[in-house]
Parts: sequence; C-alpha cells; structure tokens
Amino acid sequence: MNNPYVVGSIDVAELSLAAFFLFFVALVFWLRREDRREGYPLEHELTGRIETVGGPLSTALPKRFILPFDRGVVAYPLPRHEGREPVQIAAKRLENFAGAPYVPTGNPLLDGVGPAAYAERARWPDQDAHGRARIVPLSSESTISVHTGNRDPRGMRVIAADGVIAGTVRDLWIDRAEHMVRYLEIETTGGKTVLAPMGMASVSAKGVSIDAINAADYDSVPQLSTAGEITRYEEERIIGYFGGGYLYANTDRQEPFL
Repeated sequence: MNNPYVVGSIDVAELSLAAFFLFFVALVFWLRREDRREGYPLEHELTGRIETVGGPLSTALPKRFILPFDRGVVAYPLPRHEGREPVQIAAKRLENFAGAPYVPTGNPLLDGVGPAAYAERARWPDQDAHGRARIVPLSSESTISVHTGNRDPRGMRVIAADGVIAGTVRDLWIDRAEHMVRYLEIETTGGKTVLAPMGMASVSAKGVSIDAINAADYDSVPQLSTAGEITRYEEERIIGYFGGGYLYANTDRQEPFL
C-alpha cells in the first residue's frame, strides 16, 4: 500500500498534473466560446462583409436569459445575419482605410460619434429590486430628501460652459436604490424642461456649473417620451449628449493640447 505508482512508472503526481492540464485547456475553450455571444462573427471594417464563424473556439451554444419582472426572454448568440441591421449615424469616415476615425456631419452632440456615442439600450426604465422605476423625480418620492448639511440645487441657476446662464434647476431625479441624485431637471431659458447628469455638475454658492455644453445647446437635449419617467435608452442619449460636449461644444476643444 506504500507504493506510489499506479501503473508502471505513472504515479499520482503525474496523473494530477495531466488532469489539471486537461481541465485548464477545456476551461480556455469554454471561456473563449462564452465571450462570443455578442458581436460575433465580426464584420470587415471597410466592406461590411461578415467574417466566417470559425471553428469550435468561435461558436457558442445558444443560451436563453429570462428577464426580470416579465420583460420576456432573450437568447444569444443570435443567428449569423440576425441583429445586424445597419445603424444610421450622421457621420463619415475621415479617410478610406481601416481604423480611420469618423467625423460627425450634423449636430455632433446628437450624431452618436466619439464621446457622444450611445448604446441601443432597452426602451423601459431601469428598475429596483421591487420592480419599481429606479430613477424618479424627488418631488414624487416622499421618503427621500436632500441632506440638511448639503446645498439643495433646486432653484439655483445653471451656468453653462460658456459662462452664460442656461436655466434654473427645478427638480432632482434620484436613484431609489442608491439614494443619490442622478439628474438635474432644468428649465432652460428657452422654456424647455431637460435633464442633465448630476455627475457633470458642480454645486456652489454661485449656482450649478456644468462645463460640458454651452447655454445654446440646452434646448436640444434629448427629451423624455413620458413625463416623470426615464428609460435606459433615454439615459444613454442624455449622457452621450453632454459627454460629447467635452469634445464638440467648442472648436478649441477639438485641438491637441501640445
């Protein structure tokens, strides 16, 4: 019973090493298949031709995902040609070579290019663990309030990137799950009501400063389809609009620092 050999000169250590090696190779195969559920097969950048699916490393078995709160069922990966409808964006390739940058041809804050890009997220609101809309106006939530030790931005003027007054903060949109402010509801000087990301705002005694876009850009911020409700897709559009301002709001922002 003290003999370490199993068969001839093959001992337990060799069997353990071989088993680990086989397990590791199988794990690599499994991981490389699983990470190909979205975005594969690839497309040729210039011609749009769909590349071949490839061998076993490039083929993931379909998997069904049940969405919470009766949102239905989705399955990935999609068939080779499904879900590849071209997305129309107002942009053109700067040069005709692979990897060439795209430049906007219309309103750069809305064209979905560069820092203004956005994802086609779900057209329903984000939800908390109870199925309620996660992000709502503070005026509609009676159990959450602004901490007494902090400045309340409501009623403050909004100072845009060009130093011009863009509007006034009328309400705060809060995250019920995280208990934090996500968006500022602003009534612009043009009379429109828009949302601005709180993460891009700085609150001080002078007012609320947002250095992303200029005052004239506020009236073109993407609007909500339903009052008092913001969908995931609308969040993408709004954040992309303000994010794009850090490059496109002024021409000098598009120049190199050096």
